[in-house]
Amino acid sequence: MSDIRCESEPRAQKSQRRSIKILDPRLANQIAAGEVVERPASVVKELIENAIDAGSTRIEVDIESGGARLIRIRDDGSGIGEEDLPLALSRHATSKILSLEELEGVASLGFRGEALASISSVSRLELTSNVEQDPQGGWRVVAEGRRMEPRVTPAPHPRGTSVAVRDLFFNTPARRKFLRTEKTEFNHVEEAFRRQALSRFDIGWTLRHNQKTIHQLPVARDDHAVERRLASLLGKNFLDNALTLDIATGSLRLWGWVGLPTHSRAQADQQYFFVNGRVVRDRLVAHAIRQAYRDVLFNGRHPVFVLYLDVDPTVVDVNVHPTKHEVRFRDGRMVHDFLFSSLHRALGEARAGHQEGQQAGQQASVDTDGLDVDPETGEIREPPPQGGRQQQGGYQGQQQQPSWQQQPMALHPRRDEGETGVTPDRVRAFMDGYRKLHPDHEDSLLTPQPGGPGAGGLAAGTAQAERHSPTPRTWPGAGGVGGEPPVGAGGASLTSSTPEVMPEDDATQAPPLGYAIAQLHGIYILSQSAQGLVLVDMHAAHERIVYERMKTQVHGGALDAQPLLVPVSLAVSAAEVETAEREREAFTRLGVELDAAGPETLLVRQVPALLADADVEPLVREMLSDLERYGRSDRIEAHINELLSTMACHGSVRANRQLTIAEMNALLRDMERTERSGQCNHGRPTWTQMSLKDLDRLFLRGQ
Repeated sequence: MSDIRCESEPRAQKSQRRSIKILDPRLANQIAAGEVVERPASVVKELIENAIDAGSTRIEVDIESGGARLIRIRDDGSGIGEEDLPLALSRHATSKILSLEELEGVASLGFRGEALASISSVSRLELTSNVEQDPQGGWRVVAEGRRMEPRVTPAPHPRGTSVAVRDLFFNTPARRKFLRTEKTEFNHVEEAFRRQALSRFDIGWTLRHNQKTIHQLPVARDDHAVERRLASLLGKNFLDNALTLDIATGSLRLWGWVGLPTHSRAQADQQYFFVNGRVVRDRLVAHAIRQAYRDVLFNGRHPVFVLYLDVDPTVVDVNVHPTKHEVRFRDGRMVHDFLFSSLHRALGEARAGHQEGQQAGQQASVDTDGLDVDPETGEIREPPPQGGRQQQGGYQGQQQQPSWQQQPMALHPRRDEGETGVTPDRVRAFMDGYRKLHPDHEDSLLTPQPGGPGAGGLAAGTAQAERHSPTPRTWPGAGGVGGEPPVGAGGASLTSSTPEVMPEDDATQAPPLGYAIAQLHGIYILSQSAQGLVLVDMHAAHERIVYERMKTQVHGGALDAQPLLVPVSLAVSAAEVETAEREREAFTRLGVELDAAGPETLLVRQVPALLADADVEPLVREMLSDLERYGRSDRIEAHINELLSTMACHGSVRANRQLTIAEMNALLRDMERTERSGQCNHGRPTWTQMSLKDLDRLFLRGQ
């Protein structure tokens, strides 16, 4: 033991006081490089942003060995003059800002003046530039020696700038060993290139790897060129399954493309959001988009989108992160609500069967709280036309109907109702409480009607469907006319249980989802539309219809509140008490009443009547957290919607329920009128379509 003490005592005495010294320039730049230069893709991003700020119309990127051996960026921008080249590789040297006022409203992508100095400290960097049209008037600058002294020499170069970065991390072996394989590093480089190419359609782009051209993107001067670039970078399926929107209100404008809920991905790898042309990954933005997709996306899937937010540069702070991936908005709540309401409305207007109605971007101030709701039926009325959309760069894409191959009905397994986390007892108690609170509402909204196909007014729409259906003709072989009804595999009838009829073919007057012709195995509705064959999952479709009607009725006005006999005491932080006091009006609007009983204590005196049996404490804590982080909370609405979703699932028409043709047509018409009817409450698709071309190809017609 004494030996151990003797060995440990000198170690404690090794620490000694050091005097303060200014860091060596190369060491300081290498420390800065640890924040800016993570891998070759980071170098590509920084150099491309410099090329964009220089006003380039053409940018070429050459990569060798995934970027570890060579990264060369060439542009045709304004260039750097001979007198400025010695400062180009110096730290904190820039031409983009000169004062605090310019920093607060910076519109350029770069402004700190650290990138070139940091990159040159961990690589062999060479910069060649020319500001004249004469190719012989160029100059080259390199940083040499431990002090990184710049050396400028003449070098022929056309107007613009070329930056060559060789042997990245050659002098920092600890950083170089963390580089991945060549393929992995190039994938990151290509992703960085893709983001920049999506940020500016007015620039031509080229990417080469090991002398092989990967992307050749000309300047997109018209609609077709924009679509070609999107298809080249994201795949043609993206455009075929995306909504185009362009919405503006006040100083905010949101435009771009959002994928349909049925066109989702297992990873969040096709999500691009730009603020004033700068690609960002922001928690506030991600939260708003996630909320907009909340009850239309299948569990575990991620939406795809390419969105552009244009705001006044003075209301957004881009100087909050070394890599400038994050931003901070002066009024985060306003931006969050604008993004959520715009996307929520756009996805809501993407109704089943409507192609022309899926262009959701009207030039108007969008507020989902101001929807026009029919108080008798609970349906959302169509908004009046508000004129044409503003177009970015003259582009106005046209929505295409997803094909049956891109949207198969068997894409996801049927979700079990028990996965919602709501017990049957809770559902029954909720239904009883709902009837007591809303005695005037039709009970058919909650339970199937005797003699009818199910809940939600399906039977009520039968007469309307019959009035609007064209003159029918008898289906051959149905109801004893010409024989027995046709049968499918296992002897299951392909027609409904009663003598059915089929409408005359009229492509000019047929509704988007067409007219029903049969029911398959008691699960699917087969419909003939102008485009071909439509298949509908009747339970999933009816579930969405009932769910949307219940949401409209429950959230249409102020939520009914129920005082608690014994207030619930919560131990919170002083900051949370301050948030509760500041957001008292927001809590009251949601049916929650909070009182401060001390500097770190809150009393919950009232909750929404529909959530009287819910666990109050975690609900209020989550609301406080959301209000503090995003300036908005929808926890109450989410909990109520969870119950409504379960009720809609139990109250919808079930499998093996035989429907008449009129009842099936009524369901199709309800789908065409209902928001988000392309997906059920759990995110499963409710319908798909096989066009005549698909059918002809399947049966080799015309081959």
